[in-house]
Amino acid sequence: MTDMAADLKQRFSRLQDGDVDVVILGAGVNGAGLFRDLCAQGVNCLIVDKSDFGSGTSAAPSRLIHGGLKYLETGEFGLVAQSALERNLLLKNAPHCVEPLPTFVPIFSWTRGIWAALRTLTGSTTAPRSRGAVLVKIGLALYDFFGSRNRVMPRHRFLLKSRALKEMPHVTPEIVAGGIYYDAKISRPERLVYELVSDGLGANEKSLAANATKLVSATDGLLTFQRSDGYAFSVKPKLVVNAAGPWIDHVNAALGAPSHLIGGTKGSHILLDHPELVRSLNGHMIYFEADDGRICLVYGYLGQALVGSTDIPCDDPDNVRCEEPEIEYFLDSVRALLPGLHFEREQVTYSYSGIRPLPASDASSPGLISRDHSAPVVEAQAGRPFPVISLVGGKWTTFRGFAEEVSDTVLKRLQRTRKTSTERLAIGGGSNFPVSSSERAGWIRSIAAKTGVEASRVDELLSRYGTTAAAILAHRSDYTDSQRISGAPRHSALEIDWIARQELVVHLSDIVFRRTTMAIEGLLTMQGLHEIGAIAAAALQWDAQRLAKEIDDVVTSLSKFHGRTLTEESARRAASPASR
Repeated sequence: MTDMAADLKQRFSRLQDGDVDVVILGAGVNGAGLFRDLCAQGVNCLIVDKSDFGSGTSAAPSRLIHGGLKYLETGEFGLVAQSALERNLLLKNAPHCVEPLPTFVPIFSWTRGIWAALRTLTGSTTAPRSRGAVLVKIGLALYDFFGSRNRVMPRHRFLLKSRALKEMPHVTPEIVAGGIYYDAKISRPERLVYELVSDGLGANEKSLAANATKLVSATDGLLTFQRSDGYAFSVKPKLVVNAAGPWIDHVNAALGAPSHLIGGTKGSHILLDHPELVRSLNGHMIYFEADDGRICLVYGYLGQALVGSTDIPCDDPDNVRCEEPEIEYFLDSVRALLPGLHFEREQVTYSYSGIRPLPASDASSPGLISRDHSAPVVEAQAGRPFPVISLVGGKWTTFRGFAEEVSDTVLKRLQRTRKTSTERLAIGGGSNFPVSSSERAGWIRSIAAKTGVEASRVDELLSRYGTTAAAILAHRSDYTDSQRISGAPRHSALEIDWIARQELVVHLSDIVFRRTTMAIEGLLTMQGLHEIGAIAAAALQWDAQRLAKEIDDVVTSLSKFHGRTLTEESARRAASPASR
C-alpha cells in the first residue's frame, strides 16, 4: 500500500453519511479545477472518474494555453479577455509546465476576408475563408488589448514579406506579410490535471478522490460507486456536479436528470519526428490557414513537431482516434505551408484525438460553435434530492476561471462564503518554483548538495516535475536515479517508483500516458515497458498475471488509439536535450 493510497484508504474507511457535500463526476481539467477550488474553501468533496484523472478530453488538446485569437471574429470578446487573463495567470501559477510561445501568422493577402469577417461578427454562419493583412493587424491589436491584464509577454509585431521570410525562412514565399504574437504552451496537461486533484486532497483532509471508479447506481439520493478492485462505497451528497465532458448527457441520464447539452466535435493531432522542422521553427508556433480555410498549427513539442487540429462533428468519445484522412490532411497542409521541407507518412510517430464537449448547436460550421462555458442546473426532485450542475463547453485555458464561477454557485447553494481565491494559487510543482535564473541556480545547487545528484540532472527534473523534483530525488527506494529506463535514458527507475507509490496510479497506462509523457514522446520500447511495469508491480503488489494484462493494455491502446506499434526496438529516439 502506497503512502498516498494508504491515506485515501483511511479517508474512505472513515466515510459516513453526510460527510460529502459535493460529488464531482468526471476528473478532467474542469472537474479537477473545481475540486481544488471547493476543497480550498473547506467544502468536503468527492471527485470520481471512470478512468484516470485527465484521461479523456483533457488529454487530447492542442497543448496550448491561449487567449483564443480566432474567437475575435465571432465577437466572443469576453471569452478572449478571460482566456488571455487565465493564460497570464497560468504562466505564473504553473511555470513548471506552461511557458511562452511566440506565434507566427503567415498572411497571404492585404484586404481579403474583411467583409466576410464583418458578416461573421454580426451572426453569419459562414467563417471567413481567408484573413488578409488588414484583418490580422486589427485582430492582433485587439488581442494585445484583451491580454493587457497581468501582462507577462510582449506585444505583437507586424512584419513585411522580406522580414517575415528572414524570421521564418521555410514558409512559402507566397506570403505578403506576417505577424508575431505571444501565447503559451503546456508541456504536460495530463499531469497538471493530476496535480489539481492532489492539491485539492492536500487542502481538505476530508475530501476524497477515486479514479478507475464507476457509478453503479443512483437511487433516492444515494450514489453507489465501485472501484476497479471491487471495493464499493456509497455517499449522499447535497449537490452533484457533472463534469463528464463528452459523456455529460450519458451521466445525467444515469442520475435521473436526462439532458441534451453536448454536441461535440473531434479534434485530432499528430506528432512528427522531424528535427529539421523543429529547428526551422526556432521556438515559434506557426498558426496558419490550410487550403480549405481551416486554422491549423505546428510547433515544437518536447523535441518533436506537433501538428493540429481538425474540428469534425463526432459523438463517440469512447472510440475516437485520428484517422488516415486526417493525417494526410495535416501532411498536405504543412507541405503547402513549408514547401522547402520534406514530409512523409513515416515521420508520424504518434497521433491522438478527443471530443471537445461543446454545447449542442445547429451551426453550419463546427468552428463557429462557441468555446465559452456554461453551467446549467437541474433542480432536485422526487427520487433525486440533490440538484445537478453540468459543466458544458469551455477551453483548457479557462478551467480556473470556470471553476471559480461554479464554485461560487455551489458555495451560495450551500450557504457558505469563499475563503480564498485561486487566482494566485500555484499548482503542484509550480509551488515555490524558482522563476529567475539566479533563484533557479540556487535551488538546483541546494538540491544537488542534499541528494548528491548532478546539478544538470536536478535541472532536468525541475523542468519536468517542478519543485516536486526535490521529493522525487529524496525518495527512499530500492531504485536509484542512475538506473535508467531502456529506450528512455533520461527517465529513471526512481522516478517511476515515486510515481507508482505517490501519485494514485491504478494502471500502468496512468504512468506512461499521463503522469509522464513517455508515450507521446515516442520513448517506449517493449523492454522499457516491461521495466516500468516491473517497478509498478512491486509498488502496487501486482501478480504476474495482472502485470501481463497491464502491459498488453498499454500496447493495445498505443496501437488502437495512437497509431503506434510497440516493438523491442520501437523507441523514436533517446530523449534529446530538446526534450524536457
